[in-house]
Amino acid sequence: MKKSKKLIATMLMLTMAASMLAGCGKKGGEEVKTDTQVATEAPAEEPMKEEVVTLKWVTVGGSQPSNYEAWQTHVNEMLEEKIGVNIDVEVVSWGDWDSRRSVIVNGGEYFDILFTDSGKYTSEVAVGAFMDITELLPKVAPELYKYIPEDYWKAVSVNNKIYSVPTYKDSSATWYLVWDKAVAEKNGVDYKNIHSFKDLEPALEKIKDGEGTAPFIMDKTGVKLILNVYDQLGPCLGVRYDDNSRTVVNPLEQEDILSQLDVVHSMYKKGLINGDAPNAEQIPDYRMVFTAQGWSGAAKTVWGPNMGGIDAEAIQLGDTMVNNGTVRGSLNAIYSGTKYPEKCLEFLQLINTDSKIRDAFFYGLEGENFNYTADGKVEKINNEWPMAGYTQGTFFQISQLADVEFNQWDEVKQLNEQAKPSVLLGFTLDTANIETELANCRSVYEKYEGELFTGAKEPRELVKKISEELKAAGYDKVVEETQKQINEAFQ
Repeated sequence: MKKSKKLIATMLMLTMAASMLAGCGKKGGEEVKTDTQVATEAPAEEPMKEEVVTLKWVTVGGSQPSNYEAWQTHVNEMLEEKIGVNIDVEVVSWGDWDSRRSVIVNGGEYFDILFTDSGKYTSEVAVGAFMDITELLPKVAPELYKYIPEDYWKAVSVNNKIYSVPTYKDSSATWYLVWDKAVAEKNGVDYKNIHSFKDLEPALEKIKDGEGTAPFIMDKTGVKLILNVYDQLGPCLGVRYDDNSRTVVNPLEQEDILSQLDVVHSMYKKGLINGDAPNAEQIPDYRMVFTAQGWSGAAKTVWGPNMGGIDAEAIQLGDTMVNNGTVRGSLNAIYSGTKYPEKCLEFLQLINTDSKIRDAFFYGLEGENFNYTADGKVEKINNEWPMAGYTQGTFFQISQLADVEFNQWDEVKQLNEQAKPSVLLGFTLDTANIETELANCRSVYEKYEGELFTGAKEPRELVKKISEELKAAGYDKVVEETQKQINEAFQ
C-alpha cells in the first residue's frame, strides 16, 4: 500500500512536469510560448488612436480659392499630424459678409471659429455667440497665451473676460503720408520732413502748380485719421489717449482737432483736394500723395505695387498708438456651442506659432501658389490666392518674400512694441442704457462727416451745428453714462 501511494505521487509529479515542459520552453533565456498557447490567448489591444475632428472656420476674404480642395487636403495632412484636426474654411466675400455674419450669429448656425472685429464684436459677445476662454486659454494654449502681448488680451476683454484671440499683426495704429517719390522730387518737395497737415499744404501747392491738378485725392472718409489720438467710444464721443483724467469729450470740439480741420478746409478751397471728395465712394488706384494706416515698408510691398509699380515712400504722421479698436480690428472667436473647444484653441495656437501652417494660409498651396527657396524664403508663382491674410493669424510667423530685401514684419513688430497705449485700454462701454441716444447721435454725425473731414465746409461753424443737433439727440445723457462707467472701471 505504501508503494502504491509513492507510485501514484511520483506519476503525478511526472505528469505535471511534462505539462509544464509542453506548455513552455526557453530560447536564448527567453520564454517561448507554444502554438497552443498562442492560439488560445486573446490578442493584445492596440492603443486607441485619437479621433480626428473637423473644425468649421467662417471668415471674410476675397473669395473661396479655385484650388481650395487641393489646398485643404494638403493643409489637413499637416494639421492632422500635428494636432489631430482637419479644417473646413468658408471664405465669405466682403460684399456678403455683414448679412452672412448676421445669419450665423443670430440664426444659431453651427460653426467652430468665426472671424470678427471691432464693428460687432461686443454685440456678438452680448448675445452669447462666443465662448469665454479666459480659464481654458492658458491651460490648453499656453504658447499662444504667452506669445500675444498682455495688453492685447486686455484689449479684447469684455467685463474682464476673454472671448477671442486677437490677430497679432499691425495691432497698433500708425498713419503715413504716402508719396510718389518721382512727382515729389520733380516739384521740389522735401517730403521726408513733412509730418503734419500744416507742413503738407505748401507742398501740395507746389505739386498742383507743377502738375496742373489736385494732388490730394480722397473719398468721403477724408482725414478721419486725425481722430486717432482719441479713443473713440461712439459718434463724437471719446477720451484722448494720453489724458490720465479720462475725461469724456466731443473730439470735434477740441482745438487739436479743429486746428487740423482748419488746414484741410484751406486745402479744399485752394483746389488741392478733389472737389467731389465729400460724396466720393471710391478712390483711384493712383494718387500722387495720400494718407494710409500701416507701416513704412508697405510703400515698397503694397502701396507702390498697387499704384502700377511706382517708387513710393511713406513718412509717418504722428505717434503710434494702441487701443481697443486697433487690436479688435482682427479677431477669431470660438462658438459658445462648439463641440471641440480645446481643439479650436490648439488650432488657433498652431496658426499663430507654426510658420509652415501660417504660410499655407497666407500664401496658398505650395507648388501651385508659391515655392520655398533654398534659404527658406517664399517665391510666389502667381497672385491668385484670395484669402485675406490679416484675418488668419500673426504676421510675425510669415516667411519673407524672396524678392524683397527686408522683412517688413520686423518693422510692424517694432511699431507695436513702441506704441503708446490708450488710458482706456481694456474698457468696453455698456450701451444698454443709451442705445437710442447713441443711434440718434450717429445719425447726426453721419449726416455731416463727409463735408467735415474733406474740408468742404468751414469746420468751426459746422462743428457748432453738429454739437447743437447732438445735444437735441440726447448727447448729454450719453456723455454722463459713459463717464460714469469709466470712473467706476478705473476707480
